[in-house]
Amino acid sequence: MAEHRDVFIVCNNFEELGGLQRWVHHIGRLFAERGHRVHLIGITHAERAHDYGSDLPYATTVLYERRPAAKWQPRGALDRLNVPAQVRMARRRAGMRRAAARLSEIFRTGGPGSVVIAAQVWAMEWVALADTRGMTVIGMSHESYAATRSSSRYERVKTYFSGVDSFLVLTQEDADAWAAAGMSAAGAMPNPLHVHPERISSLDEQVVVRLGRMSFEKGQDLLLEAWAKVAPRHPGWRLRLYGSGPDEAEIRALAGELGLTGSVEFPGPTDDLETALTGGSIFALSSREEGFPMSILEAMAYGLPTVAFDCAPGVRELITHDVDGLIVHPGNTVKFAASLERLMNDAGLRRSFGAAARASVTRFAPHTVVDQWERLFTLLER
Repeated sequence: MAEHRDVFIVCNNFEELGGLQRWVHHIGRLFAERGHRVHLIGITHAERAHDYGSDLPYATTVLYERRPAAKWQPRGALDRLNVPAQVRMARRRAGMRRAAARLSEIFRTGGPGSVVIAAQVWAMEWVALADTRGMTVIGMSHESYAATRSSSRYERVKTYFSGVDSFLVLTQEDADAWAAAGMSAAGAMPNPLHVHPERISSLDEQVVVRLGRMSFEKGQDLLLEAWAKVAPRHPGWRLRLYGSGPDEAEIRALAGELGLTGSVEFPGPTDDLETALTGGSIFALSSREEGFPMSILEAMAYGLPTVAFDCAPGVRELITHDVDGLIVHPGNTVKFAASLERLMNDAGLRRSFGAAARASVTRFAPHTVVDQWERLFTLLER
């Protein structure tokens, strides 16, 4: 039997309705079911909190009632004379020290074998200031190496996760890329399947489904461009875009500009995955960037074939092309449209792919993934 441990999971926030937050609550619950004592710690509150329930099997703490000021650094001599900015940064640093001291107090409640999991690099900035002596510290990135490499997060990841006991990403391909970049402690840990379908899609509904935050990296604009090529030839089919986000108004406007108002639906965000996914026959992932897309994992579990841009190793880890879905070169909306049409025109192919998808996701059964975590805890403690 695995040793029971104190596991502290630190993230930016655990309150939003997002993939990272779903993972935090799911893995926290799975650890608790194994007998571990789990504490979820958010740096800040979410702007829009989702109700994850009140009877949680783990403790929760939020360090800041109000989000701290964004980090600022002077770029030249004139900036150094910006007294208000300097004062804000002094207050920010003082606030970080107080929050890190509180984090240290929480960590000290843990017993031997305690583990800290910093699920995001911003959260790791506070973990790095806290007292973690005698604890195993694991850093994580939930996006692909390529996505991080092209962002400001790259140098921060290399700085803040450089001294952790293990730095986990979601696929071995990404772990190898980080190792080549100098992160010698890089390893892979997949997300566990977190849905348990009571029913699956009949694959008879003439609906293509997309779940995701409406933002540039999620590529709903690319999906609409592809749909504009498909919709005129398939008047009975609809594209259903679940979600909300900063680009929602622009995406709705684009649907109108492309003449798609009658074939595109915007039901808003939902946590009723079963209704959303069983109400469709094809899942579309049009993202520009991903890590290990939870939405594909969910769609496969409900028996939907997926058409996805090859935007991350996680897509290739989940989908076997021409077996349980179709993978398209990033940004190729013409090919994406053709792939949608291939499935729309062939109910037998949808059923074949859907059955293969359901079988494939058993690789990520919760007990299998938690076993991997517990083996890692034991290995790192030695």
